[in-house]
Amino acid sequence: MSALVAQAEGEDPLRALRAVVALRREVDQREEVLVRRARNRGVSWAAIAMILGVSRQAVHKKYGGRRREA
Repeated sequence: MSALVAQAEGEDPLRALRAVVALRREVDQREEVLVRRARNRGVSWAAIAMILGVSRQAVHKKYGGRRREA
């Protein structure tokens, strides 16, 4: 991820944009894993939503339909 951050801060705007897109994808995937992990450990939707700065309904809608893994 640090290599993508460096590219996103580079002088070439197209390369930087590609890096931002890749970073966004990686961050979204990481967030999903962490939300699933939190839910598997019994963390409430409300607590997760507060950390993410969204409503409980929004986080549940985004991640609630996904199957839980141990």
